[in-house]
Amino acid sequence: MTALVLALAAGAVVGVALGALGGGGSVLAVPALIYLLGLTPAAATTASLLIVTATSLTALTAHARAGNVRWRAGALLAAAGLLPAAAAGAAATRLPQAVLTGAFAVVAGVAAVLMLRATPARSTPASAVRPVRAAGTGAGLGALTGLLGVGGGFLAVPALVTVLAFEMRAAVGTSLLVISANSLASLATRGATTAELGWAVIAPFAGAAILGAWDGKRLAAKVSGTALRRAFAVALLAVSAFMLADALW
Repeated sequence: MTALVLALAAGAVVGVALGALGGGGSVLAVPALIYLLGLTPAAATTASLLIVTATSLTALTAHARAGNVRWRAGALLAAAGLLPAAAAGAAATRLPQAVLTGAFAVVAGVAAVLMLRATPARSTPASAVRPVRAAGTGAGLGALTGLLGVGGGFLAVPALVTVLAFEMRAAVGTSLLVISANSLASLATRGATTAELGWAVIAPFAGAAILGAWDGKRLAAKVSGTALRRAFAVALLAVSAFMLADALW
């Protein structure tokens, strides 16, 4: 019963993060699956991809209805990341668990700093997005998705705001499209490991996350993007520090 309660609580937090911020769900899901629910890092990254894929598609639907998705730019980012995500996902199954944990912690810390430093930018028209820059950003996000079992949204949102000059709501909605595509591509290379997963934990986790995504979308409409981003960045720094310490000691 304790594991079920923990799975439901963690899933709700992950869903709210994805719905409100367009990312960050996997950065919270992986530590929760490892430290609260006892999965190995390899199993946790695969489980995270399953959970984040289902939740991101739900949140994407909500943001699309609100007109927050830049479909053309998002499709370009997603397409550029598909092959890197698949290749990195295959490589991740061969890496030591301590390496995966340490790399995850470092990337989470960098993402937190990016989110703290990001400043609102004047929204760029969809036609002004540079294809080469968008493709390069998408390829990098895809590689991180496959290697670390993250959807990439916690990096996609800062990248869309700072590199492509999207306003926050468009960045959140568009990142969900990228997350969904990258997660599906990475999952395609991890099919053999899904037998090791604890579905009794993953199913309620995913269910709570999907419901939380709708609450996150409503929260995003009421709270400023700056406040949400800063609160999440602080939590992300704490998670990064804890996981890095665990990997080193």
